[in-house]
Amino acid sequence: MKRKLQFAFVLSAVLALGQVSASICAEQATSPAQLEIEQELIETAPVVIDGETLLRVRGVTALPAAVRADTIARRIRDLARDRSIGVDTVTEKPSAYGTDIVAGSRFLMSVTEADARLERIGQAVLAHAYVTRIRRSIEEYRHDREGGSLLKAGLFTLGASVLFLLGVWLLRVFFRRFHAHLDRHYHARIRSLKLGAFTVIHAEQGWAALRKSLVGLHVVILVVAAYAYLEFVFHLYPWTRPVARDLLSYVFEPLGSMALALLAYLPKLAFLVILAIVTRYILKLTRIFFASVETGSMVLGKFDPDWAVPTYKLVRLAVLAFAVVIAYPYLPGSESAAFKGISLFLGVMLSLGSSSAISNVVAGYSMTYRKAFKLGDRVQIGDQIGEVLETRLLVTRLRTPKNEEVIIPNSEILTQHVVNFSTLARTEGLILHTRVGIGYETPWRQVEAMLLAAAERTPGLRNEPPPFVLQRELGDFAITYELNVYTDRPSAMLATYTELHRNILDLFNEYGVQIMTPAYEGDPEQPKIVPKDQWHTLPAPPPGSGSGR
Repeated sequence: MKRKLQFAFVLSAVLALGQVSASICAEQATSPAQLEIEQELIETAPVVIDGETLLRVRGVTALPAAVRADTIARRIRDLARDRSIGVDTVTEKPSAYGTDIVAGSRFLMSVTEADARLERIGQAVLAHAYVTRIRRSIEEYRHDREGGSLLKAGLFTLGASVLFLLGVWLLRVFFRRFHAHLDRHYHARIRSLKLGAFTVIHAEQGWAALRKSLVGLHVVILVVAAYAYLEFVFHLYPWTRPVARDLLSYVFEPLGSMALALLAYLPKLAFLVILAIVTRYILKLTRIFFASVETGSMVLGKFDPDWAVPTYKLVRLAVLAFAVVIAYPYLPGSESAAFKGISLFLGVMLSLGSSSAISNVVAGYSMTYRKAFKLGDRVQIGDQIGEVLETRLLVTRLRTPKNEEVIIPNSEILTQHVVNFSTLARTEGLILHTRVGIGYETPWRQVEAMLLAAAERTPGLRNEPPPFVLQRELGDFAITYELNVYTDRPSAMLATYTELHRNILDLFNEYGVQIMTPAYEGDPEQPKIVPKDQWHTLPAPPPGSGSGR
């Protein structure tokens, strides 16, 4: 019986030793790399006092690491503000869950086995290190807020401010005198940089670049000095010390982020650059092609050379739109919701606000391909008569005979009738006409002869086709005659009409024929004509003076 009990005891011991050995082997089987991965996956948060990290703690689901760290930091600050509690009272004390760090009856934090495993040291060693770090932090907290320390910081701030302002003033004086010295002794010596007969950089451009470089150096020195001043002053006070530690990161972190983003964006940027180059050369070839069509060196069937420029603009718009569609996915931020929202907003605004502009553009191209008029033509659009100065996508500009500039939207031109006085005047001539009413007692052959003679006396009229007279109406008291003449100078219509009317008046007065328009009530005792000896009554100039006939 005794041997059986001994055998059972030995067997139990062997089994227990086997379990311990298995657990040890299992712990040893976990590689250091696996432990590092597990530790990286554990979320930790820093306990920060006056911008300085004392320690890092982990959390659990019920108490996240950030909440635990803030709670510990708040307890340490409360303890530091209470100067009645000595620093030596901060110590570690074993507890049921690990090791507590307390200050007398105040509980600060608890160090658990999980915290020690995270730091890869023993729990007691970690707790002692935390106690030492907390004690030093409390001493620094109290020392930085003492009256003597704050007075010393204020004096250092005053001295640094005086030195900084003095340095800024001296720097300004130095650069001002340096600019004046360069201007006096070296400005006249700067020469233009030429490559053969081609001037690469003009002298004034080189001088301006030098001055801007000096201004940039001045600004850089000021920025560096301001950073050093702020960093020194902020370090003097416990409340601004966190800002001092992160002051440089405020500048370099955005720059670093932009640099990393630019490096990541380089493949897409290269695609956009190549797309821009290809698009540019396509547009250049297209412009050369349509320029050849415009000059007539290349003929495209019934394609009018005047259509070359507007057609090129349409093709250019189509090419650019196609390039934008291709480039859109490669633009930075094109996949973000903000970019899409702004694009949608701009599209809606453009569609709402550009309806009239689009209608004017469509009307402008419609008139171009309809060949309604071209630059220099004398036209009548509605009740406006003038010479076409410019035709653009949205408006057409006219210059009236009174030397007024009229701007007409293309959409209005499309809905009105357009009279072009110049189109046929170049080949067949423009017909100018005027009417007179002559009584039935005057032979019509005499009237027509006088009207044709007036046309012959008028300069600027064509002999071929010859002028002709129409009898437009047999009225109650007079016959309405219409004189039609040809001219190839539509821009001089008003001057031609004036000369023609003068000659008609002179001829009818010369032959004693009374013009009865615009109205007739009865025959006067004396014909209403001007005798020839009264044609030059003062203040009219005498005959042969060049101002009249």
